[in-house]
Amino acid sequence: MVGPSVQGMGARVQEVVIDCADPAGLAGFWAQVLEARWASVDEGWAVVDADPILIAFQRVPEAKQSPKNRLHLDVRVDAAPEAVARAEALGARRTGQSELSTTGDGYVVLQDPEGNEFCFVVDEGGTWTSTMRAALDAAP
Repeated sequence: MVGPSVQGMGARVQEVVIDCADPAGLAGFWAQVLEARWASVDEGWAVVDADPILIAFQRVPEAKQSPKNRLHLDVRVDAAPEAVARAEALGARRTGQSELSTTGDGYVVLQDPEGNEFCFVVDEGGTWTSTMRAALDAAP
C-alpha cells in the first residue's frame, strides 16, 4: 500500500541518525564494522560514510530506554560467523537471535556497544533482495 506521494518534491533520505551517549566512539565502531571512513563533526555529532548513505550519531542526554529498537540496520556480509567474530572483537554482543540455513544464508542479530540492535545478513542466492524488489515492482 502506498501513501501520499512526495515524488517530484526532491524528498530523499539524507542520513540515518542514531541517538547515543558517545558519538565518536560509536562512529568509530561502525566505521570498523563497515570498513568505512568516519569523522567527528563536533562533540555531539559524528558521521560514517556508509556509501550510498550516511549514518550519523547524535549525542542525547537520556539513556536507551528499551532493549528493542524500532529501527535497525541490516548489514549484508559474505559469511556470518566471520563477521560476528570481528564485530564481537570490536565490542558487539549477540542477542541470541539467529536464523542461518545450512548454506549460511540468513541473519544474526547483534547489539553495538551502546545496545543498538543490528543484523548481519547473508543472502548469497539473492532471495531476500529479489523478494523485496518484486514487491516494489508490483506496487502501484
